[in-house]
Amino acid sequence: MTQINGVMMQYFHWYIPNDGTLWNQVQENAQSLQNAGLTAIWLPPAYKGMNGINDVGYGVYDLYDLGEFDQRGTIRTKYGTREAYLDAVKSLQATGMQVYADTVLNHRMGGDETEKVKATPFSQSNRLHPQGEQREITSFSHFTFPGRRGKYSDFEWRWWHFDGVDYDHNTQDSSTIYLFEGKQFDDYVALENGNFAYLMGCDVDFQNQEVREEMIRWGQWYLDTTGVDGFRLDAIKHISSWFFPEWLDAMQHHAGKKLFTVGEYWYSNLETLHWYVDAVGGRMSVLDVPLHYNFHYASQSGGHYDMRSILDHTMMQERPTHAVTFVENHDSQPLQALEAPVEPWFKPLAYALILLRQQGYPCVFYADYYGAEYEDWGGDGNRHSIYLPSHRWLIDKFLYARQNYAYGPQYDYFDHWDIIGWTCLGDEAHPQGMAVIMSDGPGGSKWMEVGKSQARFVDLTEHIKEPVVTNEWGWGEFSTLGGSVSVWVEV
Repeated sequence: MTQINGVMMQYFHWYIPNDGTLWNQVQENAQSLQNAGLTAIWLPPAYKGMNGINDVGYGVYDLYDLGEFDQRGTIRTKYGTREAYLDAVKSLQATGMQVYADTVLNHRMGGDETEKVKATPFSQSNRLHPQGEQREITSFSHFTFPGRRGKYSDFEWRWWHFDGVDYDHNTQDSSTIYLFEGKQFDDYVALENGNFAYLMGCDVDFQNQEVREEMIRWGQWYLDTTGVDGFRLDAIKHISSWFFPEWLDAMQHHAGKKLFTVGEYWYSNLETLHWYVDAVGGRMSVLDVPLHYNFHYASQSGGHYDMRSILDHTMMQERPTHAVTFVENHDSQPLQALEAPVEPWFKPLAYALILLRQQGYPCVFYADYYGAEYEDWGGDGNRHSIYLPSHRWLIDKFLYARQNYAYGPQYDYFDHWDIIGWTCLGDEAHPQGMAVIMSDGPGGSKWMEVGKSQARFVDLTEHIKEPVVTNEWGWGEFSTLGGSVSVWVEV
């Protein structure tokens, strides 16, 4: 179960160094993360990827290899060894935090042996109409896992466990999707490109009963091995929605405890996200992608965004019990596939919106907390140096405020183009009030009700030094600087 006012952290970003020390770093920082007010940690994919130590974990090779076997040119993963991973999970749980495992079920990459199979070519942009006749291709679709030698599972992946691939070894063609003979793209998936079941690599066929049984066996093994408290499910819009109720129910029953699950359905259309949560019977939350895009566009607007609408058409606003809110993640960060960064100046405002309101389950991004510097090639064909500043000082203030003040009635003052705010009046266990005010344009002030007369409030952010004292009716005039946020708490 998630905790009241719980907060998770995504403890990685795409460009974490591949030196194998992340799991050790988790152990070292576990207590300080819990002290800061975090209640759960989302760890990156822990199993062996196709690119060995250079794989972030999404190019899945072997789900059973947590950094234990000599495969793909390495024993450890990018983040460390199996032993270090299991110790990291235990260290986090010893502080009372939960651990969520990043879980990639959609595809396999880096097959050990080739197979000759008949397949029909489709365009990447149109999966409804073939672009040629069925022909024989050579695919890397036989996974024997020679380094593991059947330990934990003797299941070998063959071409019939997949729907198709995007590479023909005969022609070296990687621009076409090849649908295997007798197969169809999975149903109940996103409708982009006509049918978005195929994403990359060898696309897992969830309509195959052997596959579904193996996925359940693996999940049960993973729970037994790691003891994690839940899952972050990757790329769920590419997987038949009917599969997850079966899988999640099996996981829940096997674990014997409540598991938290959040799915990544990367789509900005709110109605689609509502449909998905309904389709899985409310068994999982989803990442609030529409809210992220609101933050992205607001940060790009140079003070010309209508802040009254910052929460409009979001899961946080319409279905907060199933919303995991976030500012940035590994996919949206600069130079990544879904690049839509939130500009640094706006991130404090965005984090205040997800951390200091009572709706949604917020997620802090590692690179926003610790900062990051890296280089990579951009979509423009040029190499870019990226610097992401650390917002840790302010995020820690927000986490403290969330723990101690974000309770009771919440009154909104989303009534000005630039300057918006809200108050939390507290409850019996947390009687002190809080007022949050921000502006994406010029600074200013707003009268807001906090329900306490002659009460003294100070700005936790220290942006404004003078305290505010409320009037006899429990209202105060709270201020903010331009392009900034202030968090006023009762002292």
